[in-house]
Amino acid sequence: MMIVVALGFVLGAWCLQQQSDLPSITILGVLALSVCLVGVVLYRHIQHMQKHVLIHQKFKYVTYFVMATFLGFAWAALFATYRLSDELPKGWEQKSITLVGVVASLPEATERGERFTFDVEKVLTAHAVVPHHISLNYYESFFQKSQPDTPITQRFHVGERWQLTVHLKRPHASYNPHGFDFEIWALSENIRATGTIRNKSGVRKLDDFVWRPSYIIDHVRALVGQRISQALTDKPYAGVIRALVIGDDSQILQEDWNVYLNTGTNHLMSISGLHITMLSGLAFALTAMVWRRFPVLVLKLPTRKAASVFGMITALLYAALAGFSVPTQRTLYMLMTVAVMLLLGRKLSFEKILSIALLVVLLFDPWAVTAAGFWLSFGAVAVIVYASGARLAPAHWLFSAVKVQWAVTLGLLPILVVLFGQISLVSPIANAFAIPLISFAVVPPAIFGSLLGIDSLIQLAQAVLSACMTALQWLAQLPFSTWQQQAPPAWAVLIALFGIVWHLLPKGVPLRWLSLVCVLPLFLLKTQPLAQGVLKVTVLDVGQGLAVVLQTTQHTLLYDTGSRFTAQSDAGNRVVIPYLRGEGIKKLDGMILSHDDIDHVGGAPSVLAMLPVDWMISSLGNQSELLQSAVFQAHTPLRYFHCFAGQTWVWDQVKFEVLHPAIESFENAEIKDNDRSCVLKVTSWYGSILIPGDAEKRAEYWMLEQDASILKSNVLVAPHHGSKTSSTQGFIEAVAPQYVIFTNGYLNRFGHPKPLIEQRYLQNHVQIYRSDYSGAVQMVFNQHQTPAVSAWRKAYPRYWHDQYPE
Repeated sequence: MMIVVALGFVLGAWCLQQQSDLPSITILGVLALSVCLVGVVLYRHIQHMQKHVLIHQKFKYVTYFVMATFLGFAWAALFATYRLSDELPKGWEQKSITLVGVVASLPEATERGERFTFDVEKVLTAHAVVPHHISLNYYESFFQKSQPDTPITQRFHVGERWQLTVHLKRPHASYNPHGFDFEIWALSENIRATGTIRNKSGVRKLDDFVWRPSYIIDHVRALVGQRISQALTDKPYAGVIRALVIGDDSQILQEDWNVYLNTGTNHLMSISGLHITMLSGLAFALTAMVWRRFPVLVLKLPTRKAASVFGMITALLYAALAGFSVPTQRTLYMLMTVAVMLLLGRKLSFEKILSIALLVVLLFDPWAVTAAGFWLSFGAVAVIVYASGARLAPAHWLFSAVKVQWAVTLGLLPILVVLFGQISLVSPIANAFAIPLISFAVVPPAIFGSLLGIDSLIQLAQAVLSACMTALQWLAQLPFSTWQQQAPPAWAVLIALFGIVWHLLPKGVPLRWLSLVCVLPLFLLKTQPLAQGVLKVTVLDVGQGLAVVLQTTQHTLLYDTGSRFTAQSDAGNRVVIPYLRGEGIKKLDGMILSHDDIDHVGGAPSVLAMLPVDWMISSLGNQSELLQSAVFQAHTPLRYFHCFAGQTWVWDQVKFEVLHPAIESFENAEIKDNDRSCVLKVTSWYGSILIPGDAEKRAEYWMLEQDASILKSNVLVAPHHGSKTSSTQGFIEAVAPQYVIFTNGYLNRFGHPKPLIEQRYLQNHVQIYRSDYSGAVQMVFNQHQTPAVSAWRKAYPRYWHDQYPE
C-alpha cells in the first residue's frame, strides 16, 4: 500500500511541473476539500466491499493512488506558489541596489572572478525589493586591472557578511528542445535572482564570519577543499577528488565528464548514494565488531542498534560534507528510515523504505521530479529491489552481481534515452572495475586523508583514480562505446517500461523472452524524414549569439555555434549537441562559421570534438587560433574552405547560396570581421531564409549593389542581433521578410535589439521573434503558403517561465 501512495504522490508532483500556470489558492482549497470528502465516501464504500476480498483490495489501491496523486499535485502547487512569491520585480532589474547579506555557498572560481549564492539580510536602497536568496558573479576586471595570465585571488568566503552594490535580473536562460532548463533548476535551488557585483565604493566586508549551522558546515567544507588542493597541486583529477569528498564538482574538466558519460560512470565521480551507503555500512560493521567485544555495552544497547546509530551518524556527517546535495539527501532518508526501524525493533520491507524516502524527498523538494538524478537514483534502487527479491533462488555471488547489473542496465535504458539521448555500451565493463576501485580504494583514503590532514592518503586516492581513468579513457575511445538515440515518443517509453518489468519477473512466467520485443520501439523508431524540397530550420536560443540548424531530407547544416561561456562550458556542449542528439542527428554534412566573434564560433570546438563533420567553411583567417584549435579537436578529419560570394550547392532539391563576402575582401585589412560575415540564403520549394551573421551597413550596401533581387526571403535572421549598425531600410525592403528573428541575450549589455531597429521592422509589417522572449524558433518550409513557425517558450510554457509580449 505504501508504494501505491508514494507513486501516486510522485505522479501528482510531476503533473504539476507540466502546467503552464499555477492553480489559484481557491482552486487548491476546493481541490483539497474535494479529495477529503471523496476519500471519506470511498472509505465507507470500501468498508462495505470487504466481503469481496479481491475487488475490495483493487478498489482500495485505486482509491489511495488517486487521492495521493491529488495530494501530490496540491502539495507541489502550494510549495511553488510560496516560492514564486519571493521574486525580483521586473522594474528593479538592472538597477543599482545596495544590500547587506552573507555569502551562503562555497565560491566557485570562474575565468573572470567568482560565483556564489548570497543570503540577503537587508536592502539599503529605498523601496527596492530583493529576494532572500540570490546568485552573484564577481568580475575582478570591474574592480582592478590585471594581466590576462595573472591568477585571480579568492576575495569572498562562505559565512562572511558583506555590503554590496549589485545589478540583478530575474532567473532567465536559454530554452531549447532537448535542452537544460536553468529556470526550473534555479527555482528548485531557491535562487530567485542572478546578478553581478558593481560599484567598487559600494563593496565592503562587515563581518569575517556569521555563526550559523549551514555556514559552519560550508566553512569546514572549504577548509577540507583547501587541504585537497594543497595535497594535489598541479596533479590531474584533483577536481574529482574534491567532488568525491566535499561534493564540489565545479573543478572537474569537461573532457573528463565526457569520459564518464561515455562509460556510464558519471554517477561515481561525485558524492552519490553508493558512497554514502558504503561508508555508512563500513561504520556499521566496525561498530558491531567492536561493540560485541564489550558485554557491558551490549547489555545497555544491543549491537545492531548501536551499529545502526553510528552508521546513521556517519551517513549524516558525510551528507553534511557534501553540502546536503539532493542525491545525498535521498540516500540519507533511506538509511535513516532503516536506522529508526532498527532502533524501534521493527522490520520494514525495502519497498516501504524506498516509498518513505520518495515521500520525504518530495515533501521537502517537489521539484526533484524534474531532476535526472531523481529518476536515476530511485530507478536504480527500485530495479535492484525488484530484481533481487526473495523470489530469486540463492546463487553464487558473482552470478547474482551479474544479474543485478543486467537488471539495472536494462531497467535504466528508457530513462537514459529520454534524459541524455545516449547509452554507454561499455558501462557494464567500466562499472565492474570502477565501482569497487572508487568505492574502496579512492573514497575512504581521500576522506580520511582530508579530515586527518594526511597528504599521503589523498595522493594514494589520486594515484588509484588516475589508474582507473586510464582504463576508462581507453574504453571511451572505442569506436562503439556509446549508442546515440533520438528522443523517443512517450508511448514507446511506456511500452519499454512494461516490457522491462515483464522481463524481470520470476522464471516460469510465460513468454518472458517476448518481453524484450517491447523495448525495440525505443531504438528502432526514427523521425519521418522530410520530403524532397522541404526545409526545416531551428534557430537555437543560445543567448547573445547565433546557432542555426538547417535540415533537408538527408542532410544537416549548422550555421554558427553560439558563444563560449567558460573554459568548460559553451553553447556547443550545452545547447547544440543536446539538440542534435535529441533529433537523432549523428553527423553534420557541413558547418559554417560566419566570422571570428566568440558569440558565433565559441561552441565550435565542442561540436567538432563530439560529432563528425564533413566540411566547414568560414571567413576566419588560416592563422585564427580558434580555427586551428577547432580543426585540431575535430572528431574526424575535416575539409575546410573560405566562404565567399558565389558558392552554391543543392541538397535534396533545396538550394544553398553564399551571398557575401567578396573573395577580394580577405586582402583588405580595413574591413571589419562583422563585414566579412558569411551571408547564407537557403531556398526550398516553399520558401527561403536569409542568415547574414553580423553583417553591418557596409556588407548590406555591397549586397544591394550586386543584386538586390536575390536577397528576397520569407524569413530573415536579423543582422548583428538588431544593432543600430545594420538592418538599413533599403536592406529590409530588398529582403521583404514576413518574419524576422532577433537572436539576443536577455537584458544583454549591448541593448540588442535596439528599439529603433525593432520599430523599423514593424513599420515594414514584419512579424518579430526574439530569442530572449521566444526561446528557440523552429520553422518548416512545406506546402503551406507561409512557413510554419513555432516559438519554444510559447509552445511549451511552464509556470516558472516569465510571460513576454507577443
